[in-house]
Amino acid sequence: MTRIHVTATVNGDPVEFLADPRETLLDCLRDHLGLTGSKEGCGTGDCGACSVQMDGVLVCSCLVLGVEAEGRSIDTIEGMATGGDLHPLQRKFIEHAALQCGFCTPGILVAARALLDQNPDPTEQEVRYWLAGNLCRCTGYDKIIRAVMDAAAELRGAA
Repeated sequence: MTRIHVTATVNGDPVEFLADPRETLLDCLRDHLGLTGSKEGCGTGDCGACSVQMDGVLVCSCLVLGVEAEGRSIDTIEGMATGGDLHPLQRKFIEHAALQCGFCTPGILVAARALLDQNPDPTEQEVRYWLAGNLCRCTGYDKIIRAVMDAAAELRGAA
């Protein structure tokens, strides 16, 4: 099958890759761009492990074709930290021990960032609702919710 030339912006950087029209964005990120932070947990959009933002919209990259990235802006977990400085969400996940095996963590962090970009002062219920599409088999979610709430407060400059 003929591969299609795709140009996009990933984590603020222009990229180009050749994609089989049947390849998912997740596979293109991992296999062509070496961005392996996003994980394939289910391949059906049910677990959220592959969450990325496409033009500011949270998507499961296992449900998007790589060729659909043409001309788009994609943000992955790899673009979350700035240089050597962790994003406040990443720091709060560590401080609150909001991860165990880490498989789901990149998708949850990307989803949480998408939430806080839209709503910098979410209630606990809003955080739980927003993250409902991200499954974690290890933690039990309470530490994740506390970490997101704490990061939101820090980002707002609240005490």
